[in-house]
Amino acid sequence: MANMQTQNIRNVVLLGHGGSGKTSLVEAMLYLSKATDRLGTVTAGNTCSDYDPEEIKRGFSLSASTAPVDWKGATINVLDTPGYFDFEGEVHQCVRAADAAIIVVDGKSGVQVGTELAWDIATNAQLPKAFFVNRFDDPEANFHRVLDALRDKFGVCVCPVQFPIRDASGAIAGFANLIEDIVYSYDPKSNSYSKTPIPADQAEKVAKYREMLLESVAQTSEELMEKFFAEEEISTEEVHSALHEGIIAGDIVPVFAGAATKVWGLYTLLDTVVGSFPKPTSRSNEMVVDADGNLSHIDIDPEGDTALFVFKTIADPFVGKMSFFKVMSGTLKKDMVLKNTTTGASEKISRIYIMRGKKQIEVETLVCGDIGVTAKLTNTNTNDTLSLSNPELRYAPIQFPTAYMTMAIAPKAKGDEDKISMGISKLLEEDPTLRYENNPETKQLLISGLGDMHLDVVVAKLKNRFGTSVELTTPKLAYRETIKKRVDVEGKHKKQSGGSGQYGHVKITFSPGEAEGLTFTESVFGGSVPKNYFPAVEKGLLEAMLHGVLAGYPVVHLAANLYDGSYHEVDSNELSFKLAAILAYKEGLPKAGPVLLEPIGTLQVYVPGDYVGDVMGDLNKRRGKVLNMEQYAAKAGYQTIVAEIPKSEMADYVIALRAMTQGRGRFDFVVDRYEEVPAAIAQKIIADAKKEDGAS
Repeated sequence: MANMQTQNIRNVVLLGHGGSGKTSLVEAMLYLSKATDRLGTVTAGNTCSDYDPEEIKRGFSLSASTAPVDWKGATINVLDTPGYFDFEGEVHQCVRAADAAIIVVDGKSGVQVGTELAWDIATNAQLPKAFFVNRFDDPEANFHRVLDALRDKFGVCVCPVQFPIRDASGAIAGFANLIEDIVYSYDPKSNSYSKTPIPADQAEKVAKYREMLLESVAQTSEELMEKFFAEEEISTEEVHSALHEGIIAGDIVPVFAGAATKVWGLYTLLDTVVGSFPKPTSRSNEMVVDADGNLSHIDIDPEGDTALFVFKTIADPFVGKMSFFKVMSGTLKKDMVLKNTTTGASEKISRIYIMRGKKQIEVETLVCGDIGVTAKLTNTNTNDTLSLSNPELRYAPIQFPTAYMTMAIAPKAKGDEDKISMGISKLLEEDPTLRYENNPETKQLLISGLGDMHLDVVVAKLKNRFGTSVELTTPKLAYRETIKKRVDVEGKHKKQSGGSGQYGHVKITFSPGEAEGLTFTESVFGGSVPKNYFPAVEKGLLEAMLHGVLAGYPVVHLAANLYDGSYHEVDSNELSFKLAAILAYKEGLPKAGPVLLEPIGTLQVYVPGDYVGDVMGDLNKRRGKVLNMEQYAAKAGYQTIVAEIPKSEMADYVIALRAMTQGRGRFDFVVDRYEEVPAAIAQKIIADAKKEDGAS
């Protein structure tokens, strides 16, 4: 592949609902452009962009991939993304590197949840957009219905550029280009397209769709608007120019049609991408962030100093770490040494590759705007900036969704904990949406993902890549215990077994404390307990508080006042008073109205107005208390529901909210305090804890 100039690069991300045909579209583009010599299919497991064994087995994309397509003197860097919600992090990575988005829509199913989410993600990233309505090899695919649905949902900026032509039998005869008045028909034998005039019997459709196209084109300038309303002719050149400017400005969202698995409808799509989609310098500047997190802009300079942004990492067990980057400024040359402005480390770019799926194609240089890969950058991760000369330069990082689906992870074979940690640390490098922690309270290893499928894939990768089999279980919850009453007790530790004995005697008042931990005071008169034993008493209580008397959970908000006791001149020591304090604790807490506390969090749910009733009904079932509801400022038609809810009720909320809202709902959840557990639920928790103690 020849080294490109920046103006001849197009970076395009494919978005859309799971199963809409994004991967098949990449395959068709590669085949038509002669980058591959056979047309792979998802069902056969031989596509270029779905090459991971887990993707082949499941039959859909799990991670993003890149595929450069050469078309008429330009390179289109196609970024293929997963459509399933659990792998949304991969989408955000590619959107950050792209300059435009093609949203793939199923011609039979039409606008789906994934279509709406793709639109939102691309809009938030300020990317120009286009639609490719796929699957016209299915006789039930209906362009007119899908186009109407797209315009109803997203507005008159959505306009047809191409539509399917059916013959007398209803079979697809080709795809009409509304700007050029030409039908393009694909010939599989020669892997090329032929051109014919649009048949006369399509005149009515052409007039209708062209009216939609001109209405959208007219929105781009006052001059064209005047021509449109005066019913004056808008020339082909004016349409091309307006389409180019309108796509870049986001005022026009063109709609194409085809069938990726048959390579139908791609000629006009690829021509439009090269002719009308933005080049990397079209937006003129890039977002950067300073040390305080403030955002600003910096000019994109193809002739400036070299700077890269790492948008994706793959932890390959054979090759090692592979860093996918976009050249944000200047030209990258092999063997350059760049500074990581996040870590301060210097990194030598020993080799530069462009990736077509898993195939590495080595190159000497990459220009501004291009996308490449390099291996073995030990101190560089996703979201890092590498710069030749500016140690302060940091490109705005990708904002990843928060993982709330948490499970406990344990090895099936004893002693594999280190293997798990090593494997997960590699997976964390390539998937910033994963979270992993060793919970000191519950003594469990916890893994959090964006959904059950996400975690299922993690388990499969741990086995296939790192040879460790694990099982996922519902995590234990970190409950707490406290007391509600005041009680006076004493504890006496006395032991005599030849030689010097042990003697410690304390009288303590226990009561609910203001501070979270132990509030220890003493009011001993007359030296009944010498001062030098006070720390031992406090230490004994702190140790005892690690285990409550109800279910063994840590005790919080405990006040203890040492007011009396006795000692022995010879037999008393620090250990004796520590043990006496523990005895007093065990004696006193059961009498002090002990209760179980559970973590309570603030939940913010963002849902379309139509689903508010279902969501609120579900929150009531989960012991949630709705505090507030208001319009969601970031998206029209959405509501924000604010509620307080026990953490124990949130275990499956990711899945439940998706089911209730068809995937449209989002939420944030933060634990902020503890509250008393209702008696009936507390009894079950206590019984389960005792059963577990008995088993162990």
